[in-house]
Amino acid sequence: MKIIIAGAGEVGFHLAKLLSYESQDITLIDSDKESLTYADNHLDIRVLRGDATSISVLKDARVESSDLVIGVTSSETTNITLCMLAKQLGCQQTIARISNTEFIDCKDTIRFDELGIDELISPEELAATEIQLLLNKSAFNDTFEFEEGQLIMVGVSLPKSAPFVGKMVKEAATIFPELHFMPIALKRSGTQYTVIPRGDTVFKEGDQVYFITVKEGVDELYKLTGKKKEEIKNVMILGGSKVGFKAARDLCAKKFNVKLIEKDKEKAFDLADDLPAALVINGDGRNVELLEEESLESMDAFIAVTGNSETNIMSCLVAKSKHIKKTIALVENMDYFQLSHSIGIDTLINKKLLAANNIFRHIRKGDVVASMRLNNLNAEILEFVVKSGSKVTGNIIRNLNFPKEATIGGVVRDGQGVIALGGFEIQAGDRVVVCCLPDAIAKIERLFF
Repeated sequence: MKIIIAGAGEVGFHLAKLLSYESQDITLIDSDKESLTYADNHLDIRVLRGDATSISVLKDARVESSDLVIGVTSSETTNITLCMLAKQLGCQQTIARISNTEFIDCKDTIRFDELGIDELISPEELAATEIQLLLNKSAFNDTFEFEEGQLIMVGVSLPKSAPFVGKMVKEAATIFPELHFMPIALKRSGTQYTVIPRGDTVFKEGDQVYFITVKEGVDELYKLTGKKKEEIKNVMILGGSKVGFKAARDLCAKKFNVKLIEKDKEKAFDLADDLPAALVINGDGRNVELLEEESLESMDAFIAVTGNSETNIMSCLVAKSKHIKKTIALVENMDYFQLSHSIGIDTLINKKLLAANNIFRHIRKGDVVASMRLNNLNAEILEFVVKSGSKVTGNIIRNLNFPKEATIGGVVRDGQGVIALGGFEIQAGDRVVVCCLPDAIAKIERLFF
């Protein structure tokens, strides 16, 4: 695919980096010379300096023959204008990054597709949604829902007490005869290798394991992983950033008790006006005495979303030392993901990765309706809508020439989630969730195309 990315900031650079690994034809546009020089030196892409809303710059980028234009500059006005111009100039598909979530809320009223914008994404809104999902599945350190929760992906680090540590996958499956979950990926503790589990794969202590399950399978996974289902009610949020505000707003709407700490006095007053159901405190969240005065030890969850990754990590470690059930830190540095489980923080979230996951489904072949990369694992999850003429249609899973580097986690049929085993026959219209290593993506796409 020929893809144009406008904005060489964190999100734009990260997207260009991921897409360049897949040999996509990438052009990165930005007006900042230093950002473009860094991208040019580190990535195998074409860079173009200039205003992304300049028609001459877009023509230089050959927008008329492009498959996708992604506007991820820091200005939502620039991103929206870029997408409108690109569509008029012949681009096939456009995506605009926005910060004003009213646009997303009003998508049904304002037909952005008629204006030339096919998709709107807000990294801050995605992060706030991720936080809410993580609190709803408090024992797990990663989670994602397919088709409004008909299939649920959860990630968990296996403690020594997990009943199936030391057992093979096929042995663990016999613990619950009515199987409601499927292991789809794991990473061994202390390694960087991602494994797609097979029947003879042995679960080990410290493994970071991802499962696909249906709603009733979540309770089974709590038992099998040795985790306790904790009720989360009292939440402390550090940082009144856009993510902090949106998370507090959403959690208050779900009747959580929310305390939000913001260092800037004027901003704290504004937040107090905008969040009447939350208790907003003006203070420095790095001050341990302040956290203790505000009853940190009585909180069920601590969420650090300031603009500083190190502050977020350190404050979460303080919270963990007070035996807080759930800690979540917002980080910008992707390398920190490798440290999260070893240093004791439950979950790290990254806006760049969330935005990239949201955008990736537009790049995949076949009818991909969802796509995400697993945190700190070299694996990707794809959700396909099965076409009547595809190679998988009408075939039993065990008879498919499915690569060993991939596995089917589950299927949504007629609005109902199903854990699909070897004897399951795939039909047209099914929504199939597949987990695969990067090397297998092209093979999987051909099966569903």
